[in-house]
Amino acid sequence: VLTAGWRGKDKPTNVLSFPAFPFVQGGPLPPMLGDIVLAAETVAREAALEDKPVENHITHLVIHGLLHLLGYDHETDTEAEAMEAVERTALARLAIPDPYA
Repeated sequence: VLTAGWRGKDKPTNVLSFPAFPFVQGGPLPPMLGDIVLAAETVAREAALEDKPVENHITHLVIHGLLHLLGYDHETDTEAEAMEAVERTALARLAIPDPYA
């Protein structure tokens, strides 16, 4: 329901980000970034299908959602590569394996 209303796509998703204020990547941080919503059933199903700990998948998706709030996107291959590189770096610092490997 949230995905259909927010993104206009009537299919399940694992994470949605709702910015509180407009934000330009590299600009000053707003007083609050926004909200990140995880779809518990979808996240659990994906973790099981990918044979990874659900805690690792949740951590990845929270980072992914936070990056959206910080102005990252993945609409083009170039954007996706840049965003995934930041995700990989953050997850490696938390000793979580690369989710894209």
